[in-house]
Amino acid sequence: METYKDLFLNSFTDYGNYLWQEITQPAWDNYFYWLVGLSLLVFALEIWLPWRKDQKLLRKDFWLDLFYLFFNFFLFSLVGYNAISNIGVRIFTDGLNSIGIDNIIALEVQTLPVWSQLLIMFVIADFIQWNIHRLLHRVPWLWEFHKVHHSVKEMGFAAQFRFHFMETIVYKTLQYAPLAMIGFGIQQFFIVHMIGVFIGHLNHANLNWDYGPFKYILNNPKMHLWHHARELPKGYKYGMNYGLSLSIWDYLFGTAHVPYHDANLELGFPGDEDFPEDLGKQMLAPFKPTKKWDA
Repeated sequence: METYKDLFLNSFTDYGNYLWQEITQPAWDNYFYWLVGLSLLVFALEIWLPWRKDQKLLRKDFWLDLFYLFFNFFLFSLVGYNAISNIGVRIFTDGLNSIGIDNIIALEVQTLPVWSQLLIMFVIADFIQWNIHRLLHRVPWLWEFHKVHHSVKEMGFAAQFRFHFMETIVYKTLQYAPLAMIGFGIQQFFIVHMIGVFIGHLNHANLNWDYGPFKYILNNPKMHLWHHARELPKGYKYGMNYGLSLSIWDYLFGTAHVPYHDANLELGFPGDEDFPEDLGKQMLAPFKPTKKWDA
């Protein structure tokens, strides 16, 4: 038990030191500056090629979403997620060791070319995320957390990271075992993760893009806008267009819906007029028994 306690406490200082090093020592594998760089790049594209030309540059909740971006990418890990997840991984590993299993790697990919390792991880991780995203819409208590993301009323790149911190726990927990069964290295994870961040930024950006014939493979701003539609079309009780980076899953499993392109499609969800607009109340909203909030 003392080992878990030390691991928990050391995780705070270890991650704090890591974050400080990220900021003070720029490098090619640096999450912090890649996030800043990709955000500035997509923001510049929004300025240069805006789809909704009447939308303000600093759109509704721009600063709120920007804070969410840094909070969910860095600060939440510092507050506690890193410590909790380290304990979870250690307990999982100790459990395997107690029954004589060193690891659960079922597929060794290190011998494959780097490009194929990246492709395999990208496709598998995205398919897992697609399924988890569907759960966030179909399971009532998970939807309460996911409402935070769907409270966005005007789309912009930073809206990608407006989500409740519990989503991180749900995604990472359900992803851990499947990805642990494949022998990926940290470098591959970093590259795939940043590609996902870039595509996610574009999907939420104020851009009039769908990539032509590649729209059936890659998620895109025009398609993802429909995922945020306030009113769901008939036959789509729980939503549509669940893809994060890839759209192919939605086309394969019948959850794709892009009937036409409307830059001014109303976003949100039914009843969102009662949803809080500040970060603190949004974080508390899923835990409250009532859905009525003071302005």
